[in-house]
Amino acid sequence: MADPAVKGSMPISGTGIPNSSLVRDLFALMRRQRGFTLIEIMVVVIIVAIVFSIALLSVGVVGDDNELDTERRRLATLIETVQDDAVMQGREFGVELMTSSYRFVEFDPLTRQWAEVPGDELYRLRYLPEGVEFELYIDDKRIRLDDDPKKLDDPEEATPSARIQPYIPHLFVFASGESTVYEIRFRRGLTDMELVMRGDILGQIRFGEEDEI
Repeated sequence: MADPAVKGSMPISGTGIPNSSLVRDLFALMRRQRGFTLIEIMVVVIIVAIVFSIALLSVGVVGDDNELDTERRRLATLIETVQDDAVMQGREFGVELMTSSYRFVEFDPLTRQWAEVPGDELYRLRYLPEGVEFELYIDDKRIRLDDDPKKLDDPEEATPSARIQPYIPHLFVFASGESTVYEIRFRRGLTDMELVMRGDILGQIRFGEEDEI
């Protein structure tokens, strides 16, 4: 039963029906008190889904991640080029991986140290797209990667034997054609999308479990 005080104070029209504006206010108050309606919840869910879909499209992760695959194929092609140069020219190379970048280095037989590949823009420091990172495994052990490249040894400072920790790349590409056995994972943290590239001791590169490039 309604409170007499409230009933008595409620404006009444000439027909005995409460004032329409007050009814609307009461319904609005009731809606606020009982929370969102089903339609309102559905609208919110649809808006969230649309925003999330736009975010996925903006980073190219609907279905296959083409950006990850492009970076994987680029690195694989560069490593194969390095392998050819190593065998044909009798040179030895290395690959250093960082969290989201990589570079190639060359072993100098005169100084017995690793140095940047001279005069070759192909083997410059390269960066992965934003949001993409490396994971490196050697002998089934995950290798900790730094954010920035390590400092190369300076042949004028001291001999390598005098250093506590001389520069050493993660992967080796020898003039014999042999290479470090490794597994590189290209990961996008936002979606946990991951592509794999593996290299064996003979330098053959495979994608995923079986696909050879």
